[in-house]
Amino acid sequence: MPMDVSRREFLLGAQAVAISAALSSAYAQVPAKDLATDEAFWEKIRKAYVRDAKILNLNNGGVAPAPVSVLNAELEAIRYSNLLPSYRMWHDLEPKIEDVRKMLARLWGADPECIAITRNASESLQIAQFGIDLEPGDEVLLTVQDYPRMITTWQQRERREKIVLRQLEVTSPIQDPAEIVRLYEQAITPRTKVIHISQVGYMNGQIFPVKEVCALARRHGIPSIVDGAHAFAHVPFTFPDLDCDYYGASLHKWLSAPIGTGVLYVRKERIEKHWALMAAPAAMDKNIRKFEEIGTHPAALHNGILEALQFHEAIGAERKFARLRYLKQRWATRLSKVPGAQMMVGLDPDQSGAFATIHFSGVDANKFTETLLEKHNIFTTPIVSPSFNGVRVSSNVYTSVGEIDRFCEAAEGLLKG
Repeated sequence: MPMDVSRREFLLGAQAVAISAALSSAYAQVPAKDLATDEAFWEKIRKAYVRDAKILNLNNGGVAPAPVSVLNAELEAIRYSNLLPSYRMWHDLEPKIEDVRKMLARLWGADPECIAITRNASESLQIAQFGIDLEPGDEVLLTVQDYPRMITTWQQRERREKIVLRQLEVTSPIQDPAEIVRLYEQAITPRTKVIHISQVGYMNGQIFPVKEVCALARRHGIPSIVDGAHAFAHVPFTFPDLDCDYYGASLHKWLSAPIGTGVLYVRKERIEKHWALMAAPAAMDKNIRKFEEIGTHPAALHNGILEALQFHEAIGAERKFARLRYLKQRWATRLSKVPGAQMMVGLDPDQSGAFATIHFSGVDANKFTETLLEKHNIFTTPIVSPSFNGVRVSSNVYTSVGEIDRFCEAAEGLLKG
């Protein structure tokens, strides 16, 4: 077994998964908001993870660690595959992707034939972005707060095909989510061919009214693309509820699946006419699996998703969201009282969940986060844009209340200095 995963850690991870499953049953009748503050429950969940003891990770919005059970499943599959790759990988392991597809579909209320397994949110979304036929002058609507890689993707099509990219200005914090819907509605013209929106903004954790924006798009006959990188397995939802045409997300963020895994949802009637990012035979035109035709890749990664899904289901989506919000509210409420502090997102449940960005007047976000890491071993993320600069803080289910308080004390100390 690799040196970084000892036998003790292996057994600990397996034990923690069993405990979390048992707790899931034992606490079935406890409201999510009450369980969010039950430290005994979450201490059991914490035991499912083995982390770097030297650094407090408050950048789970980038890439989150996987529970030990997920890591073990991935490593076991890699070792098994390596004994006879050309047979074991394609004959034994690759078919198991169908179990992953079915469970993703079940938990998020989709037809399995609308779910493709990818390597990350960027790949999923670029499949959606590049696969739609557009003509010169056709317009795409999105906001200035969408993820840079997705903006870059549209900009390449703009340069190459002469489409028109229209980025809507969004203020932070948003006072009324309905204003976002109005912004999109007012921007629609006869040339609007795509509406692109983030479910949760990467800059500040803003939960966008995607259901309403997708409904707006449907009324106008415009396909909708939802960037769910920071929402999937974080904000509870189902695909029928969103009613979007395309949805892309990474699974190594809030699902804690193996690094290098993602999901793509495509509305069934759109699959046939949508071009794959990597070519697939014409016989696969109606098959969601055409979007998975990427050549040789390790089956161990996407098979490890199954363990992550089971862990997520054992905790429960509503419980997980309530806990993540509770931890965010704890630090945000405390640090908001610091003179010159401003939250860059609202704190209501329809505005923000697991993470948020806070601005400190006169403080350089880059220097602040660097000092937090150097002096206090606390890892956060600077967010710097033309509209604001601030510190993004994203905890996870394994983060303790004590660690949140430690971060607050360190931040308050730096600000006083």
